[in-house]
Amino acid sequence: MAAMPHTTSSWLHEAINRIEADYQRSADTHLIPLPLPGFADLGIDLYLKDESTHPTGSLKHRLARSLFLYALCNGWVHEGSTIVEASSGSTAVSEAYFARLLGLPFVAVMPRSTSAEKIALIEFYGGRCHLVDSAGQVYDEARAVAAQTGGHYMDQFTYAERATDWRGNNNIAESMFTQMRRERHAVPRWIVVGAGTGGTSATIGRYVRFQRHATGICVADPEGSVFAAYHRTGDATLTAPGSRIEGIGRPRVEPSFVRTLVDRMEEVADCDSLAAMRSLSALLGRRVGPSTGTNYVAMLRLASEMRQRGEQGSILSLLCDAGERYLPTYHDADWVMQRIGDCGPAQARIAQLQS
Repeated sequence: MAAMPHTTSSWLHEAINRIEADYQRSADTHLIPLPLPGFADLGIDLYLKDESTHPTGSLKHRLARSLFLYALCNGWVHEGSTIVEASSGSTAVSEAYFARLLGLPFVAVMPRSTSAEKIALIEFYGGRCHLVDSAGQVYDEARAVAAQTGGHYMDQFTYAERATDWRGNNNIAESMFTQMRRERHAVPRWIVVGAGTGGTSATIGRYVRFQRHATGICVADPEGSVFAAYHRTGDATLTAPGSRIEGIGRPRVEPSFVRTLVDRMEEVADCDSLAAMRSLSALLGRRVGPSTGTNYVAMLRLASEMRQRGEQGSILSLLCDAGERYLPTYHDADWVMQRIGDCGPAQARIAQLQS
């Protein structure tokens, strides 16, 4: 086999070094206990790992870093490569950040319904947004853009579950369990995540099994998503309308969603997600995004079941991103009424679950 040209090798080494140096500049994200006396007084503790504190403001910063390293080390990305991604927002924001770090052009293919705030963030990091009419169009269009530019389609929906080393190497699962070590219930009874690609549930699920922890993996699936039905049936040909909760849920079964790594699915209505988002924002004194609300509903349901059975333990989930990205949308009452409907009854349900 011919030796790799020195210039290519030098660029690759420098690209990986830049990503690793960027990682070393960042501290780990915080673990936040939730003050809910109705549960804590009975030995049930709830926590959120705050992924909004990453440089690009969301959980997807970890995924983007892993995808870039995976593509670089596979020889798929070279000096001057155009990076293309199909994304509803947060992954594209984070990938635009890493593309700029490496001096590479970036194109995000996304639905027109993506929030203006996320589009602005992608453009802030030097990316270009290529808008399509529906979520189902992003895959083929991203492949087409990559072909037209001679670039590389990152394809988060295929590679998210394999780009991260689930055995350790500073992945989110290892970080969670390290931070929990000195808590009252150090090994969580449940870890709750949402699924867009499925990469997070796959990484955590594999890590839990590898470390032999007695922890269940619960995926909170929003209304309109296909994942819960797929988990029940195993039918990968199923489709669904798609989620109205930005960043999670999908209209089709994505290759990175590994159903055998998920112990439980919790289907969450949109109004419940938004009511929980508001309640959690009030509890924390800061706004969170809608997908964090979806997670919070599942956490409260699991905690209520544990309380009914007289069980003790901890439940851990993710604060996926900050609510400031959604001020004109999910945090705007008129927008919610027009797009989602009256969430008043859901607010009462969440208040009952929290008590």
